[in-house]
Amino acid sequence: MAALRKVIGTESIRDFSTIFSNLTISNVNTSIARQLPAVTQVRWMSRMKVRRTMPPFWLPKITRTMYPENITPENQAFVSEVVANEYSSPLKAVPWERGQWNEKVRRCGVIARKIGVYPMWKKDGTKLLTTLLQVSDNHVIRYIPPEDMATSYFNKRTGNVAGLVVGADSLDPREVTKEFNSLFVESGVLPKRKLTKFIISPTAKLAPGTPLYASHFRPGSYVDIRGITIDRGFQGVMKRWGFKGLRATHGVTKAHRSGGSIGGGGEKARVWPGTKMPGHMGRNPRIIRGVKIWRINTRHNVIWVHGPAIPGEVGNYVNMYDCSLPTRKITEENHPPFPTFFQDEEEIEEELYDEALHLFSDKSISFAEK
Repeated sequence: MAALRKVIGTESIRDFSTIFSNLTISNVNTSIARQLPAVTQVRWMSRMKVRRTMPPFWLPKITRTMYPENITPENQAFVSEVVANEYSSPLKAVPWERGQWNEKVRRCGVIARKIGVYPMWKKDGTKLLTTLLQVSDNHVIRYIPPEDMATSYFNKRTGNVAGLVVGADSLDPREVTKEFNSLFVESGVLPKRKLTKFIISPTAKLAPGTPLYASHFRPGSYVDIRGITIDRGFQGVMKRWGFKGLRATHGVTKAHRSGGSIGGGGEKARVWPGTKMPGHMGRNPRIIRGVKIWRINTRHNVIWVHGPAIPGEVGNYVNMYDCSLPTRKITEENHPPFPTFFQDEEEIEEELYDEALHLFSDKSISFAEK
């Protein structure tokens, strides 16, 4: 009512109270639209961009004690030892049967952390910028069979699919709630700071507790990367949409960076939906498709991907999975390890490079005798 009082005045508030008292849930939208003035209708029909400024409601919150526990150093060491012994055990179940790769199969992805931008060179001397992504402490938390995914959107669209919940970066179990710890009982690993569900094929399933490394991919292959863009806050039209702005002289007064007229046209008191205006910029989900992998370090689980335009700030999490573009799909000759590379069972080199990349250990200049 305060907003209505500001728009139409105090005298008409009694009339609007009568209108709202006679409305029902079924006809609330149509009745208000017919009886409200034109200015109020515009505000009623305005659409705002929905943003999640808080974590999802189902995510358990971290609990901290409100009083000093006064734990002695000896007891603190004992509790840490118990935690290490409880969560350092290997996989509880027998390793699951591993399927065979084919062109229509869909593998699991990994959770990586953006750690910076680094220049590299090809063998022909071409310089390129790469982004470093670290696969930090990834483990499979839970496997969702196809029967449990039957009601999901992906199952209705693509058919018989399954799900894998992957976690990254371990937490101290004493810092989170008991309900959050119960999510990791099946996998037998420490609670994770970041959880993501990947849609997979049933033949690409992995047992809970299986570690995922940077060797999940290979140099030269293409991946899709999903992240959240940098939050820029409230910005004007010049920064948000690239407007030129008004003139700096000749009668322009304190409106040099404004957007100018929004073109009311023949429709009075109306802003067309989608008009480029000032507002919140950034913090949007974005997927970069067809990004090439140039280098992989299997010791520190670092992946060098092409380009500096990976969404997010340094330190943010991104999801990496196999490329879905039809021109860069995986073939039988260059398909990655399926369902993943078990680095604990097989040996692998510490540094893996693409064939076209110049190695810093190679000679860049060669001299020939005449």
